[in-house]
Amino acid sequence: MVASITGWLQDLPLSALAVIVFAATFLAAAAIYAVVMALAVGKRGDAFKAVSPGMLPPMGLLFGLLVGFLAAQVWSDAGRAQDAVNREASALRSVVLVVQAFPGPPETRMDELVRRHIREAADDEWPAMAHQRATLTVIPVPLAQALLLAIGLSPHTEGQKAAQRELVDSLQTALDARRQRIIVSESSVNWVKWTGVVMVALLTLLAIAFVHSGNRLAAALAMGVFAAAVAASLVLIAAQERPFSGQFAVSPDALLQVMPSR
Repeated sequence: MVASITGWLQDLPLSALAVIVFAATFLAAAAIYAVVMALAVGKRGDAFKAVSPGMLPPMGLLFGLLVGFLAAQVWSDAGRAQDAVNREASALRSVVLVVQAFPGPPETRMDELVRRHIREAADDEWPAMAHQRATLTVIPVPLAQALLLAIGLSPHTEGQKAAQRELVDSLQTALDARRQRIIVSESSVNWVKWTGVVMVALLTLLAIAFVHSGNRLAAALAMGVFAAAVAASLVLIAAQERPFSGQFAVSPDALLQVMPSR
């Protein structure tokens, strides 16, 4: 359920995502404020005021550490995704260049297969990766055919023998890079991590309300500032949670740039 909610949020523009997250965070803070202030009377009020302010710094630090860990995961996944796409594009570019050692039908056929693979990756695999539906069970037919074509070439010179080896290595690299980008596309922040961050944020807001229950204006100001920090942190993570979806998604531009023109 949490995964479907975050997936829906990522399909929104960044401005709409920010509005929804900030609104939800401030509504939660307002609800906590209203409940605590309504209960802060008599002995309960004295008990709330007795809560030590010293508990706020460690709770804030705990929230910051959780956000830092999630942000590190998100940025690491994005970097791995971009590296895989760049490596695939580089390998395919090598194929297009090296196959020129076999002019005629082999070169034409190889260029056609590379072009088909890039087009299918951009048109079919990217939307599937964005919704985490891409799977390794589907064999990239153009790349498989290109590898068979390279293996079946009949080199006549030492240069062509070296070119054939380079073709096979480059195509295997492209296949491995494709596998890596599909694996990375399945990465996301799971519901346990999201729940932990949200719960720590809510508990910290509750502690702030307790500590400042004797001064409603101070409580409102402190909770408002912390709620804004929480919302900004959640937007930062949610906007980049999945490397191939959202406004900051890794694009197939690197592959499209190496597509053979002929």
